[in-house]
Amino acid sequence: MDRRTFLAAGTAALAAPAASFTRDHARVQSVQPKPPGTFLAKLGMQDYATDDFLQMYSAFGIEHICSSLPSRKLDEKWSVEGLLKERERIESFGIHLDMLPLPLSSVEINRAEYPAIMLGKVPDRDRAIDDICQMIRNTGKAGIPALKYNMSILGIVRTAPVKGRGNAISESFVYEQAKEEPPLTDAGRVTEEMSWERISYFVKRVIPVAEEYKVRLCVHPHDPGMPKGKGFRGVERVLGSVEGLKKFVDLVQSPYHGLNFCMGTMSEMLKNPGTEIFDVIRYFGTRQKIFNVHFRNIRGGFLNFHEVYPDEGDIDMLRAMRVYKEVGYDKMMMPDHVPTIPGDPGNYMGGKVSMAFALGYIRALMKTVEAEA
Repeated sequence: MDRRTFLAAGTAALAAPAASFTRDHARVQSVQPKPPGTFLAKLGMQDYATDDFLQMYSAFGIEHICSSLPSRKLDEKWSVEGLLKERERIESFGIHLDMLPLPLSSVEINRAEYPAIMLGKVPDRDRAIDDICQMIRNTGKAGIPALKYNMSILGIVRTAPVKGRGNAISESFVYEQAKEEPPLTDAGRVTEEMSWERISYFVKRVIPVAEEYKVRLCVHPHDPGMPKGKGFRGVERVLGSVEGLKKFVDLVQSPYHGLNFCMGTMSEMLKNPGTEIFDVIRYFGTRQKIFNVHFRNIRGGFLNFHEVYPDEGDIDMLRAMRVYKEVGYDKMMMPDHVPTIPGDPGNYMGGKVSMAFALGYIRALMKTVEAEA
């Protein structure tokens, strides 16, 4: 059996479990619908999806998750059977698997899983997009409603870490201190026009498949945005501004095409995020283009900021939560990029203890907004 046949997942053996493994699977308690007019957002988590973490989330009352990347390539973990196993494992803890990441990560192009897509290499990018389309099909057949992804060449760009409250370490970006070394990425010089061609080509190929298999696709903004016309290391970051993201959501008209709305990254695009972010939420929220929220805070703004705990930044997070309720947002609300306490192990998003703090803070804000008339 060749690779494509194995991964197509259309066999009779898989058809029955894929059809019967519904969202109200016996291992997951049914989530009762909330009355009209209430806050419909769901507390969620991302990436940390080992059994010990899932047990902890269950104790916290978390019922929704974006799990870890199944695999960096199209293999058996991306088959319907592989995805169903992952879903069953997560749902055995009483947690819904709402989303998975595609192997289109927020890394520099030389470490990307499918570099040909953002390099614009023909015909390699078509073969890469074919793989992504098969992942979308299999995700839909496995009953997983959403996938997140990045369209990255530079990856996440930061300068020196800074010390914050209680000597917690947080990431920062100061454009004047950023070193363009080497001066170009493996992609070479990438103009705004070149970036849009590659992004548009991808979106117009994958969204029809997403519509057919009822899988929402949500892109993460470029983190951080860079000066228009200057870029960074030869790359124009077209998804690093509010105007660029407005153009992105208009590339195709589809309820399955939207944003992984990282509120921290969106704030990094603004000169005065403490006053501007609320109308940005309204713009994309009223158009139903927010498919997931990274609920994080920063101090500073465009080209000069550092990441902080959600309760200590420039954004009034309670006010932001009220705006999500105002626009009818009904999907996951999760922590992202919190500072790290010395001795608290974690990953690029922050330490484990810090994440637990952020989860509790988000839960409290959600409960507060839910209780408001």
